[in-house]
Amino acid sequence: MKIVVTSVFVADQAAALAFYTDVLGFVKKTDVPLGGGVSWLTVVSPENPDGVELLLEPDSHPAVRPFKEALVADGIPVNSFAVDDVAAEYERLRALGVIFTQAPADMGGGLVTAVFDDTQGNLLQIASMPG
Repeated sequence: MKIVVTSVFVADQAAALAFYTDVLGFVKKTDVPLGGGVSWLTVVSPENPDGVELLLEPDSHPAVRPFKEALVADGIPVNSFAVDDVAAEYERLRALGVIFTQAPADMGGGLVTAVFDDTQGNLLQIASMPG
């Protein structure tokens, strides 16, 4: 068994696609219209285009928005993305206007993380791990 698709709930798929591609650097993989202005819309890492897809899933279910708000209130990221150098990626993203809620922090054991707002009501984490 392997992970093929994981998701992040977004308020606006078009705005999310622009952020995840133009700012974060992912590339669009799939865009299948499902009706009602909603698509099966996924992005992937350009470094691994056949790897795990991130579904930009509409947050229209009534349970989703309170869940997202509770996670943000507690500072909990919904996903974590691996980067080689958290400090460098932090500076690159800040220069593009990304708002961080946690600057790069050494979590011990060589793990460094930073947390930012994805403009869609979610917190995301970037992390670099030793080895």
